[in-house]
Amino acid sequence: MNALPVARLQFATTTSFHFLFVLLTLGLVTLVAVMQTRWTLGGKPELLRMTRFWGRLYVINYALGIVTGIVMEFQFGLTWTGLSAFAGDVFGAPLAIETLVAFFLESTFLGLWIFGFGRLPPWLHLTLIWLVTLTAYTSALFIMLANSFLQNPVGSHVEGGTLRLDDFGALFTNPALVASLPHVLGAALVTGGFFVVGVSAWHFLKRTTEVEFFSRSMRLGVVAALAGSIFVINQGFAQFGELKTYQPDKLGMGVVGAPLGAMIGLGFLMFLCAIAGTVLLIRNRVTRARFLHYLMVAAIPLPFVAAILGWLVRELGRQPWLVWGKLRTADAIADVPAGQVLFSFIAFSLLFAALAVADWVLLARVAKRGPDPAEAPAELPVLSGV
Repeated sequence: MNALPVARLQFATTTSFHFLFVLLTLGLVTLVAVMQTRWTLGGKPELLRMTRFWGRLYVINYALGIVTGIVMEFQFGLTWTGLSAFAGDVFGAPLAIETLVAFFLESTFLGLWIFGFGRLPPWLHLTLIWLVTLTAYTSALFIMLANSFLQNPVGSHVEGGTLRLDDFGALFTNPALVASLPHVLGAALVTGGFFVVGVSAWHFLKRTTEVEFFSRSMRLGVVAALAGSIFVINQGFAQFGELKTYQPDKLGMGVVGAPLGAMIGLGFLMFLCAIAGTVLLIRNRVTRARFLHYLMVAAIPLPFVAAILGWLVRELGRQPWLVWGKLRTADAIADVPAGQVLFSFIAFSLLFAALAVADWVLLARVAKRGPDPAEAPAELPVLSGV
């Protein structure tokens, strides 16, 4: 048995699972920050309840997503030692910055935000959630910077059989990053928007008494979904232009054809759903359009499916190179028996499946239960009842 296809499938599974958690995390934290900002600026008390409710869902997804990220980091040293040996001096730098700076800062600020409910001054507490958001986006920047280097190894040269970094600034102006980073951030906004809209729609289908709460939530989710859809489509086509500068033959490869048709179709479908929601929002009918409610509940998985397809297009099109033009995938795999790789693949897949089920069960339980009563205490709102 050849270890290479098993190792590739293992890392693809790990990355895909982790990417799903990241998208929802980035999207939800942005919307939670907007909700809390509006409340702090003198908005209605419903906005604070929204912050607590959607913030709780965000924290659940964030906590379970951490595990998949840790496993992904381990695989670089366990399965892809050739990559570490050849490009570790360059590729490892943004990953180290992401872990040591962005991730730890994000976790610290998030902990202060969680335990600061009802204890910190409103403006200080608001600052914390925006710092969480900023560090989350910074984390995404450095992850995409590292991935973009694999797509187009700029600012480096080969010396003594390893890659050496010439210009750290070139990593930030990499054509593989310029259009892809906004595309990913737009996808996260779409994911968060569709999630908020879908959960709100489910409550309207159940004849909720929290009409104002979920009306406000749905309006914000629709706006986020529309803005994110426009951004995703625009930056998606922008990437096609950028590809001509570093991977001119990628779109012509047969292996990317099927996911690329499917991905574009889902992108436009989500855009049309967001347009429909916007029209009803303008006509003030978002709470009464039951057909739209069914549609939006069913549409919750669409951004996740589209994101995985997009990731497959980006990664499959790089093969057979792990570092484009510099290191082949077959030369980067560790010298380990195929049976061990298969065993770890099965073990990690079972772990990820369990995490995905746990995440979905917890999110569904909290989402179905709905927001806390208006008179509920503000202390530790995102941890209680989980």
